[in-house]
Amino acid sequence: MNFEGLDPGLAEYAPAMHSALDPVLDAHLNPSLLQNVELDPEGVSLEALPVQESVHIMEGVYSELHSVVAEVGVPVSVSHFDLHEEMLWVGSHGGHATSFFGPALERYSSFQVNGSDDIRQIQSLENGILFLTKNNLKYMARGGLIIFDYLLDESEDMHSLLLTDSSTLLVGGLQNHILEIDLNTVQETQKYAVEIPGVTIMRQTNRFFFCGHTSGKVSLRDLRSFKVEHEFDAFSGSLSDFDVHGNLLAACGFSSRLTGLACDRFLKVYDLRMMRAITPLQVHVDPAFLRFIPTYTSRLAIISQSGQCQFCEPTGLANPADIFHVNPVGPLLMTFDVSASKQALAFGDSEGCVHLWTDSPEPSFNPYSRETEFALPCLVDSLPPLDWSQDLLSIAILHFPVSKATHTLLSDWPAANSAPAPRRAPPVDAEILRTMKKVGFIGYAPNPRTRLRNQIPYRLKELDSEFDSFSQVTESPIGREEEPHLHMVSKKYRKVTIKYSKLGLEDFDFKHYNKTLFAGLEPHIPNAYCNCMIQVLYFLEPVRCLIQNHLCQKEFCLACELGFLFHMLDLSRGDPCQGSNFLRAFRTIPEASALGLILADSDEASGKGNLARLIQRWNRFILTQLHQDMQELEVPQAYRGAGSSFCSSGDSVIGQLFSCEMENCSLCRCGSETVRASSTLLFTLSYPEDKTGKNYDFAQVLKRSICLEQNTQAWCDNCEKYQPTIQTRNIRHLPDILVINCEVNSSKEADFWRMQAEVAFKMAVKKHGGEISKNKEFSLADRKELGSPEGVLLCPSVEELKNVWLPFSIRMKMTKNKGLDVCNWTEWGPARAEEEHGVYVYDLMATVVHILDSRTGGSLVAHIKVGETYHQRKEGVTHQQWYLFNDFLIEPIDKYEAVQFDMNWKVPAILYYIKRNLNSRYNLNIKNPIEASVLLAEASLARKQRKTHTTFIPLMLNEMPQVGDLVGLDAEFVTLNEEEAELRSDGTKSTIKPSQMSVARITCVRGQGPNEGIPFIDDYISTQEQVVDYLTQYSGIKPGDLDAKISSKHLTTLKSTYLKLRFLIDIGVKFVGHGLQKDFRVINLMVPKDQVLDTVYLFHMPRKRMISLRFLAWYFLDLKIQGETHDSIEDARTALQLYRKYLELSKNGTEPESFHKVLKGLYEKGRKMDWKVPEPESQTSPKNAAVFSSVLAL
Repeated sequence: MNFEGLDPGLAEYAPAMHSALDPVLDAHLNPSLLQNVELDPEGVSLEALPVQESVHIMEGVYSELHSVVAEVGVPVSVSHFDLHEEMLWVGSHGGHATSFFGPALERYSSFQVNGSDDIRQIQSLENGILFLTKNNLKYMARGGLIIFDYLLDESEDMHSLLLTDSSTLLVGGLQNHILEIDLNTVQETQKYAVEIPGVTIMRQTNRFFFCGHTSGKVSLRDLRSFKVEHEFDAFSGSLSDFDVHGNLLAACGFSSRLTGLACDRFLKVYDLRMMRAITPLQVHVDPAFLRFIPTYTSRLAIISQSGQCQFCEPTGLANPADIFHVNPVGPLLMTFDVSASKQALAFGDSEGCVHLWTDSPEPSFNPYSRETEFALPCLVDSLPPLDWSQDLLSIAILHFPVSKATHTLLSDWPAANSAPAPRRAPPVDAEILRTMKKVGFIGYAPNPRTRLRNQIPYRLKELDSEFDSFSQVTESPIGREEEPHLHMVSKKYRKVTIKYSKLGLEDFDFKHYNKTLFAGLEPHIPNAYCNCMIQVLYFLEPVRCLIQNHLCQKEFCLACELGFLFHMLDLSRGDPCQGSNFLRAFRTIPEASALGLILADSDEASGKGNLARLIQRWNRFILTQLHQDMQELEVPQAYRGAGSSFCSSGDSVIGQLFSCEMENCSLCRCGSETVRASSTLLFTLSYPEDKTGKNYDFAQVLKRSICLEQNTQAWCDNCEKYQPTIQTRNIRHLPDILVINCEVNSSKEADFWRMQAEVAFKMAVKKHGGEISKNKEFSLADRKELGSPEGVLLCPSVEELKNVWLPFSIRMKMTKNKGLDVCNWTEWGPARAEEEHGVYVYDLMATVVHILDSRTGGSLVAHIKVGETYHQRKEGVTHQQWYLFNDFLIEPIDKYEAVQFDMNWKVPAILYYIKRNLNSRYNLNIKNPIEASVLLAEASLARKQRKTHTTFIPLMLNEMPQVGDLVGLDAEFVTLNEEEAELRSDGTKSTIKPSQMSVARITCVRGQGPNEGIPFIDDYISTQEQVVDYLTQYSGIKPGDLDAKISSKHLTTLKSTYLKLRFLIDIGVKFVGHGLQKDFRVINLMVPKDQVLDTVYLFHMPRKRMISLRFLAWYFLDLKIQGETHDSIEDARTALQLYRKYLELSKNGTEPESFHKVLKGLYEKGRKMDWKVPEPESQTSPKNAAVFSSVLAL
């Protein structure tokens, strides 16, 4: 036999295989072994392989029906009966898979699965077959085409897989964890830790997962949590096989002997009802495989590797008469499987032969198998000969006779039927319009460099730039075409995620998603679904100013925290912010929890909650909460800021902005009428019950929703009982900001929007007639921005009018009889309409939409019209522009895109209309409400604190910091949620979700003066959230330090300490510390870069590693810090001293070259020491070392 083409790793099988070969032709050779097999002519022929003569099949008794060769000389590693078709699958040690059809074992398909590793398990699915090798999971069609190829980590050694449902797979092996893989997304979803490594066999019942370990144990695990419920110590050596049926578990394996492992002839049987072992079953063969074959009774089939098979009852005695023999071609049986119908048994041996035993002459592998598809034969029709004398033969694909007569060809199109159609110029980039400055009628703007110079791509399809090829196909090949609407979602509207690396966020390119100077919001924080609404409130100028002027003493005040977040958005120059402190306060509000606004992490990640309903409830909640917070006027003078100038009455400015005063009238059928006054902060759209396709203006639906009339049961004082009443609502005063919840929560409302948009589109096309263009043109606003004369205006394009029902402006008029007239209004309508009494024009300012995308669970985005004041502050231009805000993705858009709602994937949720010239009616000045008194001494929340435990001296009035003063800062943190990460196939770690940290201690140290180095802030932050890890080794925080009942530290609230740091930032001090970027990020502070002196970057060379504070202190200051734990006071002082040393070595930054030599010496020493500080006796101070002599010479 020729072994040159086989895997070299199979050489160990060669002696055993050759010993069984006989060069003489065996007369009993089964002819079926010869099918589709080619042998080396110089090797041993297939006829030399002895195969047992087929026997007559008796009903009810298993006998050999067929034997075939899967792969000559290559041991069979696994066999599997297909659960959907009449097929038997076989995998070899060489990584080759072969399938046989029917009881005749006709070869169906054969293909290579892996080039080097053996196939360890096979699992059949409806659309294909799963193959598991050492570190690879491959899903292939039954014909051999690859559906997906999932590479596991190279360090993995997988042995078993278990299909828990149609789309979830468990994979286990010799490592100490089991992976859960989602077959729809082809991604690892869970990693379950296993206390006993080496899971080589897995089974499942309706009660437990069963895991067989190489140590000889069988563990029973919970179906949901995968936690160990019970454990059976079956064998002292190793486990060979086990099976579960009903309430019985049977196992075979090896026991430890003095000479090594020996096959145990006692089968261990366990009763799963009482969770204990029953009498072991002694058998007469050496068991290697076993399976329950429950036909009439719970029979067990026990197989030895030598080919002996015995049937017995698990609770009875084994009878030697029940033994039959499988005669393998090779010396050993390598695999065994039972069909789903229990009518067929399959054995694979070490010579590559497969033996099929059945209990009937015509067995079926499955009770209900579907029909198998076979390849059709290639049918080639004979083509007629071509006549080479034809003139057009050289350019013809198919032969058609051409008449010699002068007939006009179809391709010769007459000029009368054709007209030149030049391509229209593409629209001007929105980024150019946004940054353009006008001189006369000419606009100038920097080149955004989004296209190649002097080149315009030619596109065959409309709006090709709106979609990318990635969106055309679902991520997983399984289930393609199940959700055909996914390709509609434009890339910029999809849910954005942060890719974390080992450096965290430092190397993530946020500028790729946001080229503006406005700040986005990070989405990875719990309950960050409200990011879009925070942006809407921020870009309402009166709200922004009012909130930033507010300050009160409540620990968890949403208005205060929102003001702090708005301040960060003001300071940011395009860098994203995070609302962690605001959302922390949000989670503590009882009303938020009662309304179901606080989502669990799992629900938010999977998109289980209805985001449209959620954000509308959040919208109502936040306006109500801000209104209540702003009504509290009884605040100490120290906390009272400019916010008190907004209003003098008991009503808040939020009420003045959003509140609509109404009269609710109830008319009973007895004639009595009850009128009561009320107010609301927003309205909910109420849609008419009309299925005829009637045209409704948005203004009509809005009027119907505001002046709502409904019939309901109500109490009548005159009748003294509940009576049917007609309830109507009349408006007494309109709000300055009109907030509308769209309530598109079912297909009924979505169909109404879709139908009205179609009717509006047809009317717009009919109105404009031939003037409307098919391509995107300049809109009216864009044309005005370009300085075009008013007489030359282009109509909106077809694409801009599609899916548009929402007007940009609406006009409202209060009538004398308490009625309300509402109508759609043009955006550039006459301004004199406002001068009339009781007439108001509202302009659309923001739309919040729900993006339907089942791959990510959906998301929420906002279209916001950003006003001139924001552009003036951020970019120095006077301009108004619509933007898309999708968490940290910010992009300028066309104004029509803000009102286009394709109900298949883009559903409106919230609308904000503002009165025209709203900003002129309010005082928009911001006065910082934080005063110096926040730095003075304050009482601790801890009950047990005494003066002896005081670790700081508060600032006196004469010590108040000034602009440019140095302050040493350090912070310590605790973990609220652990990091979620996965290991890639190349061994690197990929962070899925970072750990959620919370600040636990903040220390500020005086940086100059007679008390330099003495802390003036050393606050421990009280927390009400559960702490997962105190990180004591790195933070020095111990359990109990943050508990007010038992803590002996100076305990304060986060808001109190936050105000101190905000005051220091606003006053202009410079913070000195080590790794301050992370500290400020977790504290949720935005600090200007010129106020941060970070020793991490001061002592850093480009493209080199960052150096720890401990090593820098040892090298430059001869200090041993951070011995057992970290102390923030010690770290802050050390950072100050390092900064002084930096100034000394660099001559106040005037000699960078000499300081560069110092850094080179630092890195050389670090590499020699492996960046570890030596023990006190192991090495002398670095100041005595030669490498430091050059530093001292400076």
